[in-house]
Amino acid sequence: MGISVDTFFLKPDAQGTLQAQIQQMIAEGILSGRFHVGEKLPSSRKLATHLGISRITVTLAYTELLANDYLTSRGRSGYYVSDNAPVPPTYTPMQRTPETVDWNRAIARRFTGGDTLHKPADWREYRYPFIYGQADPTLFDHANWRLCAVRALGQKDFASLTTDYVDQDDPLLIEFIARHTLPRRGITAKPEEILITLGAQNALWLAARVLLNRRRKAAIEDPCYYALRELLVQARCQLAPLRVDVDGLQPDAIPPDTDVIFTTPSHQSPTTATMPLNRRHDLLRKAREIDAMIVEDDYEFEMAFLGAPSPALKSLDRDGRVVYVGSFSKSLFPGLRLGYMVGSEPFIREARALRSLVLRHPPGHIQRTAAYFLSLGHYDAQIRRMSAALLERRKEMESAISKHGLSIAGRGAYGGSSLWMQAPVGTDTTQLAEKLRHKSVHIEPGEPFFSGTERAKHYYRLGYSSIQTNQIEPGIKHIAHAISDQ
Repeated sequence: MGISVDTFFLKPDAQGTLQAQIQQMIAEGILSGRFHVGEKLPSSRKLATHLGISRITVTLAYTELLANDYLTSRGRSGYYVSDNAPVPPTYTPMQRTPETVDWNRAIARRFTGGDTLHKPADWREYRYPFIYGQADPTLFDHANWRLCAVRALGQKDFASLTTDYVDQDDPLLIEFIARHTLPRRGITAKPEEILITLGAQNALWLAARVLLNRRRKAAIEDPCYYALRELLVQARCQLAPLRVDVDGLQPDAIPPDTDVIFTTPSHQSPTTATMPLNRRHDLLRKAREIDAMIVEDDYEFEMAFLGAPSPALKSLDRDGRVVYVGSFSKSLFPGLRLGYMVGSEPFIREARALRSLVLRHPPGHIQRTAAYFLSLGHYDAQIRRMSAALLERRKEMESAISKHGLSIAGRGAYGGSSLWMQAPVGTDTTQLAEKLRHKSVHIEPGEPFFSGTERAKHYYRLGYSSIQTNQIEPGIKHIAHAISDQ
């Protein structure tokens, strides 16, 4: 008995080519046990007519499945499920019994319960997604990224795809960062002073683990990137949150017994304040006086569409005490999870060894794909395209905010992709965000960014990297009405 043609249908939202969709349908049917060994498939003509597609498309799909041993051909008789197809095992699952482990006792350390921002999985369905740090598919160069990914899968790059680098990285990516990315920030570095990481957060974690212990103290900005504070709490070091002003971190407020200073001088997170050049020099002098290290998170320097960014703190460092952290998450897409850190060779050596113990190295294919995308000029073209769009959206944001009487608490002097907002004192923006969610508006409450028990609740962040320009004004209008109704 053959497999009925009625069991096949194309999903409207399916990904990939028609040929790939047909292959997937048949493979899933075999793997799930719906199609059995020896069963005959519909003829290519019959299946093509049923699906309303070309017969050659079905034939090509069958041929590919034949090559992969999912199907077998019996001459004019047609195609059948192969005897060698990966059919599911025929065993009876064991009856599950209640677990007896006391997890309160078994878990030695807890990592849940800390501060985090909720980013809804369906944010793309929101009409007004003022979400931060997410990619806009209309701005991303899908075609050239795909070409680079395919090239990185080629025979010439087989070694970069399959090699276990152990504790090393793709030399092409390291070379591009050293020759092109870092000089834009005034930084010179040897390959031995650069380490590829799984995003900026992984770099911050490595820096914290190498530089801190229970006896050492870390100074952090307040407010700051909430995940940084949480990973430092897990490092069990002493923490000194320091309130920022309109120019960012205040060097005079740094305690004299500080060992490591974490800062975002070019684009303070989340207030977007830019540290002036004279204060950067003051910060370096302060670090030298107290013999402290500095970890500089330069997470959004590529988004400087209003003017050339200030030189990186690392470029002004003559002592080797600044560890520089960069990322491609904002300029490409966050799911890439690709960043880098730059520091003196003794520090990078230890960070490299620690990374190797935890994950060895980021995937070679991802590194090589990124290296091609960067080196072939696609990255610079994308930055120009994104900068133009962000400039347009920034102007629309400021116009709409002024029109509807909202208050900006911080805006990046050189650009960026968000605004730090201030609602009237007494407003709980966590409640405000929940209220706006029902209006298909997403904003990010500011409370998780602050340290301590008495946290400011009336701040919030509006991102504009993923919202279309024509949706900004009506979205701002909804926010203004929701605040006035509080």
